[in-house]
Amino acid sequence: MGAGDVIDAAATGIGATLVMDLWNLLLARVLGIPSLDYCLLGRWILHMPSGTFRHARIGVAAAKAFECPVGRIAHYSIGVFLALGLAALSPNWRIHPRFPLALLYGIGTVVFPFFLMQPSLGLGVASAKTPNPTQARLKSLLTHAVFGVGLYLCALGLHHLRATAAS
Repeated sequence: MGAGDVIDAAATGIGATLVMDLWNLLLARVLGIPSLDYCLLGRWILHMPSGTFRHARIGVAAAKAFECPVGRIAHYSIGVFLALGLAALSPNWRIHPRFPLALLYGIGTVVFPFFLMQPSLGLGVASAKTPNPTQARLKSLLTHAVFGVGLYLCALGLHHLRATAAS
C-alpha cells in the first residue's frame, strides 16, 4: 500500500466516521435514541495505562482529565484504522470503490463493539446487559451499515476529485 492509498484511506475513514456521527445525531434528534458518549470511550482508554481494561459499569468509573477529547480522537482514529483495513483487503479500492463491499465491510466491523468495546464498558457481549439489548444491537448494526455507506460515498468522492484534478 502506497502513501496515496494511506492518505485516501485516512480521508475516507474520517469522512465515513463523520457520516456515522451525522446518522447518530439524526437518531438522537428525531427518534430520541442516544448515541455512545465518546467521553466514556475516552475514560475507558485512559484507565488502560493503570491496567484496567474491563469495567463493571464505565459510567461509575472515576472520571479522567481530557476523557472527552481522547474519546473523540479515538473514535475518528478507529474510523481511519478500519478504512485502512478495507484498503488493505481490497487493493483496487482507491481506484474502484464498490458499494456492496463497503456495506458488508461496514456491517462486519460491528464485531468490535459487540465483542470488545461493549463488554469492556460493562454493557455485556452485544449489549446483553443494557435495558433493551435488541434495540441496542439493531442500532449498532445500522450504525455500522451507515459507516459502510460512508466509506463508499467518501471513497467515491475522492475518486471523482482525483479524476477531476487529472483532467
